[in-house]
Amino acid sequence: MSSKTIQAFARAINDHDVEAIADLMTDDHTFIDSQNNAVTGKAAMKAGWKGYFELFPDYKIEVTDIIESESIIAAFGFADGTFGNINNLNKNNHFHIPAAWKAIVENEKIKLWQVYADAKIPFDIIEKNK
Repeated sequence: MSSKTIQAFARAINDHDVEAIADLMTDDHTFIDSQNNAVTGKAAMKAGWKGYFELFPDYKIEVTDIIESESIIAAFGFADGTFGNINNLNKNNHFHIPAAWKAIVENEKIKLWQVYADAKIPFDIIEKNK
């Protein structure tokens, strides 16, 4: 069942386990961010996830609902993270935003992971901390 692959992918993201994330990707995996920037390939995405977890060391996603249609999955929930030092109690560096993800699953691997979220809040947090 493809929804189990999505749940495993979300767990790997929440565990910041880049190897587990990669193990759940097809070799030609494509990631599309909320600005419609695309990255293709498992190696590039391993580096991308590692870098994102460095920016937001407590990044998590919460998948609350999944709609499945053959190999296409729509997942809905929230993305949550703190920029930089998570021990910094500055709540202005934290975001909790509604998010959705489109996934294409082939042979229980993620071929496409596309993010739909308002990225303005995380981008603003990064910008003010430069």
